[in-house]
Amino acid sequence: MIEAKLLGRNAIGVDVNPNSIKLSNSNLHFTYQETSKIFTKQGNARQLSFIKDQSIDLVCTHPPYADIIHYSQDIQEDISHLTYEDFLQAMEDVAGESYRVLKEGGICAFMIGDIRRKGYVLPLGMNTMQKFTDVGLFILKEIIIKEQHNCRSADYWEGREKTFLMLAHEYIFVLEKRSDGN
Repeated sequence: MIEAKLLGRNAIGVDVNPNSIKLSNSNLHFTYQETSKIFTKQGNARQLSFIKDQSIDLVCTHPPYADIIHYSQDIQEDISHLTYEDFLQAMEDVAGESYRVLKEGGICAFMIGDIRRKGYVLPLGMNTMQKFTDVGLFILKEIIIKEQHNCRSADYWEGREKTFLMLAHEYIFVLEKRSDGN
């Protein structure tokens, strides 16, 4: 939201957590020579009915991971409390709403990583990306791999023997909305 303001872009910030909205509003309280309309709203990315169809140029999001780190304690719509399977279903809803609000040629970018359960990797990133490509005519333009530092579990494993490689990356998926599928 701050970058949008600095670039003079109009932006809508949606977050399920009212504390995040308050923090964003506080951080956005500065004047700058560019003029932009910045709007924040407590809401749910699975239900963006307050945004018109095909009215947005860019959707950018970083969803919480499925039942790994809880984003909130007691917000019912917080998808970080969902099981892996339910999280993927919720992300299908997010993908559908993102597709609906984007203009043709609009870009949807999101960052997410994989998770580990009982010593095995669950490909949350790739499975979430698949949900986005399945909802409509999102075309995958780019997969960016971001090296992850300061992982929550890194301190736990410091000095201990590991029989696996740490998950030390996140994906940034960049998709384009196309009506013709090309």
